[in-house]
Amino acid sequence: MSNHLQSIKARFGIVGNSSLLDAALETATRVAPTDLTVLITGESGVGKEVFSKIIHALSARKHNDFIAVNCGAIPEGTINSELFGHEKGSFTGAVGDRKGYFETVSGGTIFLDEIAELPLDTQAFLLRVLESGEFIRVGASKTQKTDVRVIAATNVDLLERVRKGKFREDLYYRLSTVPIKVPALHERREDIALLFRKFTHDFAEKYRMQPVKLDERASLVFENYRWPGNIRELKNVAEQLSVLSENRLITVEEVQRQMPVMLNRPLPVPLGANGQSNGNGDFQERELLYKVLFDMKNDLNDLKSLIYELVKSNNLRMPDLGSVRQLQQNHPNLGFNHGEREQNSAPVFEEERNEQYYPSLDTGKITPIIIEQGKANNSFTKTEVEDAPLAMDEIEKEAIRRALKKYNGRRKEAAEELKISERTLYRKIKQYNLQ
Repeated sequence: MSNHLQSIKARFGIVGNSSLLDAALETATRVAPTDLTVLITGESGVGKEVFSKIIHALSARKHNDFIAVNCGAIPEGTINSELFGHEKGSFTGAVGDRKGYFETVSGGTIFLDEIAELPLDTQAFLLRVLESGEFIRVGASKTQKTDVRVIAATNVDLLERVRKGKFREDLYYRLSTVPIKVPALHERREDIALLFRKFTHDFAEKYRMQPVKLDERASLVFENYRWPGNIRELKNVAEQLSVLSENRLITVEEVQRQMPVMLNRPLPVPLGANGQSNGNGDFQERELLYKVLFDMKNDLNDLKSLIYELVKSNNLRMPDLGSVRQLQQNHPNLGFNHGEREQNSAPVFEEERNEQYYPSLDTGKITPIIIEQGKANNSFTKTEVEDAPLAMDEIEKEAIRRALKKYNGRRKEAAEELKISERTLYRKIKQYNLQ
């Protein structure tokens, strides 16, 4: 990180070493000396207004006014008056002339937060200001000029609002001359501990108490939490733990007691047709599927061991997989029995080496599996065809069939083997017609 960025962080109280944060700051410092319009995007609570202040403070307008306007907090009926002013008598309650923000801040910078909340007619007025620097007060007919730099911010996808017809496309492209994406807190997890330490020390210094610290396990909890409220939420959590925790060393148990939501994990839960959980029946079926998958894993490991023993006992040489894949890409017919290719596209292994389809085997780059004459302990069939993958229902059906066969049709023992209830097993037997 450059000394320039370090000085900016120190000046504006920015904490963090994330590369995404540094990239956003670098963009802000580069665009600041110009008068280009900037669109700052990012989730709520990431500090978009701080970036607007950095741009203003590093610009030629730094000695002029800066004003931040929350577009979502101004009622739709009065926002045009707030931004552009109004004439006396232009609407009920307009008892006198009033200057708007674009008139009073001329020569400075205006920060329009939550720009997506602007009404469509206000968007048209704003577009004219950005293109020509002209505006008209509400109820007036005279055009006025202003020299204001606009910095906008939003926490929603403006292009999506453009597609829905809720935001003007021409205004979007006029605002996003230079876009700056401020990273969310979960995108800069390496900064969470630094920010927590800063907030707790600031709070302890203000109220003259010993700051709290996180132990190793609690730090992992903080790093793995999603932080939907971003830095604002982290600051609230730091201050709450500083007040409510008796011990100054925060453990996982303390986090669980004070902030139980931080240890929740939003894992998916299978739902029924009515949107509700199916209860114990689904759980038993999942247990059955887990057992089937576990058995398949064991079978796969046994198959790997078998192949290894075959290679070892029959004096085989294993090829380099990367070279074989490259050879197959260069020669698509390699490894297929051409007589059966039209009926079945499954790959087969040919017994004899065909020089027509192995043009580069003598180069030394690829070593195929070769059974040397007189040294093989077993005989092999000429071709070996891959089976098509089984569906999950077929796997489940086969597992039940094997269990019933193993226990001579005794359902109780078969259900215990499959770790499901007899009732579920009976239903599955009827479903798969395994009478």
